[in-house]
Amino acid sequence: MKREKESEYFNVIGNKSSRLLIILGGFFIANALIAEFIGIKIFSLEETLGFHPANIPIFGFDLSFNLTAGVLLWPVVFVMTDIINEYYGIRGVRMLSFLAAGLIAYAYVMIYLGINLTPASWWIESYSARGLDNAQLAFRLILGQGLGIIIGSLIAFLIGQGVDVYIFHQIKKVTGEKALWLRATGSTFVSQFIDSYVVLAIAFYVVPKLSGNAGQPWSIQQVLAIGSINYIYKFVIAGALTPVIYLGHRLIESYLGHDLAAKLKKEALAGSGDR
Repeated sequence: MKREKESEYFNVIGNKSSRLLIILGGFFIANALIAEFIGIKIFSLEETLGFHPANIPIFGFDLSFNLTAGVLLWPVVFVMTDIINEYYGIRGVRMLSFLAAGLIAYAYVMIYLGINLTPASWWIESYSARGLDNAQLAFRLILGQGLGIIIGSLIAFLIGQGVDVYIFHQIKKVTGEKALWLRATGSTFVSQFIDSYVVLAIAFYVVPKLSGNAGQPWSIQQVLAIGSINYIYKFVIAGALTPVIYLGHRLIESYLGHDLAAKLKKEALAGSGDR
């Protein structure tokens, strides 16, 4: 019995398709987690690239590309979604999406507990030589993102993932193996459009209206304006990453071999009706 169990274990680890799913899934979840944690920083895209702020008039606001640092990774997450979707179908993406969301929620719970631990008195001033007088306050402000942002981000992530995989398979049912760029970028364009507005609407409009402790709610115009700026960036990046999707497919096909890759894609498409 022990040998049979060991044999099953090594069969799973030694199986190319299982090993690939573990690698892709690990990279997918790592990117989602990192994007959440660095998302507290807002950066100027124009000034980072050496340009003057754009000041684009949108819904009554003159806005520049002041974006959350998380946008560096979210387009990569959606590209990973399309690659996983191609070979493991809706069920594979759904499993990884819920796992990622659960781990993000778990991480925030642990961070909340960490924030509320009583700090050692010497640690609070341990960075004073670098200009930081209160390490506990900095720890709380940087890692303790508001409840609205956490809720909005998780809901937007799950909705965006669901929309992405659905549109991806609907396009593939029509085009077959052709037009990889269309199903990959098309599904990402739509899902990123939804994601860009949902997270802001929940975090800065719905939650503040429902809770008296979440600050002043944004106006609908402000949600639409900033969401539009975010989407313009994501739209451009998603299109620019199209060659990466082709490269990823080529590497995977080389790793799996033509026959196994074709088998996985056929099974993924056949299982897309299982929702």
